[in-house]
Amino acid sequence: MSDLKYKLVVGLEIHVHLCTKTKMFCGCGLEYGVTANSRICPVCLGMPGSLPVMNRQAYEFAVMMGLALNCRISRFTKWDRKNYYYPDLPKNYQISQYDLPLAEKGYIEIPLEEGRTKKIRIIRVHLEEDAGKNIHAGAYSHVDLNRAGTGLLEIVTEPDMNSPVEVRALAMELQRIVRYLGVSEADMQKGHMRFEPNVNLTINLGDKEVKTPIVEVKNLNSFRALERSVEYEIGRQLDEFAETGKVMEMGNKSTRGWDDVNQVTVLQREKEEAHDYRYLPEPDLVPVELDDQWLGDIKSGLCELPLQKQMRFVSEYGLSDYDAGVLTADRATADFFDEAVKAGGEPKRICNLLTQVGLKMANEKGCSLADLGFSAANVAELAKMAEGGDVSASAAGTILEKMTEMKENPQAIAEKLNLIQKSDAGELEAVVDEIIAANAEASQQVREGGKKSGKARGFLMGQVMQKTKGQANPKVVSEILGKKLS
Repeated sequence: MSDLKYKLVVGLEIHVHLCTKTKMFCGCGLEYGVTANSRICPVCLGMPGSLPVMNRQAYEFAVMMGLALNCRISRFTKWDRKNYYYPDLPKNYQISQYDLPLAEKGYIEIPLEEGRTKKIRIIRVHLEEDAGKNIHAGAYSHVDLNRAGTGLLEIVTEPDMNSPVEVRALAMELQRIVRYLGVSEADMQKGHMRFEPNVNLTINLGDKEVKTPIVEVKNLNSFRALERSVEYEIGRQLDEFAETGKVMEMGNKSTRGWDDVNQVTVLQREKEEAHDYRYLPEPDLVPVELDDQWLGDIKSGLCELPLQKQMRFVSEYGLSDYDAGVLTADRATADFFDEAVKAGGEPKRICNLLTQVGLKMANEKGCSLADLGFSAANVAELAKMAEGGDVSASAAGTILEKMTEMKENPQAIAEKLNLIQKSDAGELEAVVDEIIAANAEASQQVREGGKKSGKARGFLMGQVMQKTKGQANPKVVSEILGKKLS
């Protein structure tokens, strides 16, 4: 890689499949993993005489996303035909939006390290239909049109990202948002969410700055591929500039694919400009006019967004940014935590129970935290018991696991499993006296306060816990030992 000084510049195009029951302009059902070409009709095949009808739910989902991204919502928008030929595009054009997108000029804040955030500007949000899928098998290619006509939300950012880490952070935050709002499952393995970074470099030559030609990396469906393709393009573009001196003014934008096996981008074609698509207004669809009442109805579906919730958990509940990020990874877990805290549980104690025990169980069972079977109120009660010393931290974890099976409150489960800690000072004092008398040497080492005192104190604590079969409250035992051996 060259030693040239440079600045990475990345804008991102994101395509999101909307989780409507039917396609964008026809009544074909949206199902994944079914027999190829079994979810098609004359409309999505572009047969002569067939007419499209807009999916209202898809439009409302798109407007909701525009609102979540702080965009200006267009009260009047129309549909356009984007003309190009490709085997998986049966009509030879795609119904999209060109000059009047439904939302534009917004922004999204992305989380960075140490609790920092960065604002990335949004150019536009528009709605279109997806193409089908080409399946390559040896010397032949097959076309599956089940996906053709699926409602597809396209989000286009300004080139405001300056590192692969920022690009990944934006993609992950968008996935959190669409899932919180319920507009998409955002399962990248199923192609619900695809990323296309537009990458180039601003190179400092001392007396001037030059820009390398923009490269668009197509159809990335994992955060790892997105981050690594941008990293690879930095080195490739630096090397190409050092070898050829080629700058933006000397060449068109090009598209490249990502070879995941060899971890490199591969040239596909020179990128078309807007005029190459011969956009024209879609004659078979009426424009969409959004009135105040309809907009208000859509706004009512908004919720507290994930980054806002994450920052609130840090400021209001005193959680670390990491813990808050884990809890807000999905809406159901975040809402469950919030409900448990409002039921009176100590936030950090509830956080530990959910992140260290609850989420592990949910992952093993392949379900959400809320589906494990215990209530937020019972988790709050268990947190109070642990905080008050009625049960130890490890016992609390055991009780939470049993709450998925026994369907009883935490107190009843703790009593049945004999997990209630002994905190009676008088009863424990007698045990401590017995342990001190039986271990004179260790007791003397604690009194002397030398190098061995810490280890000796731990030994005595262990003897008390063993004598009480782990039921003594460690805090109370420690206080008694301190008084006896001070």
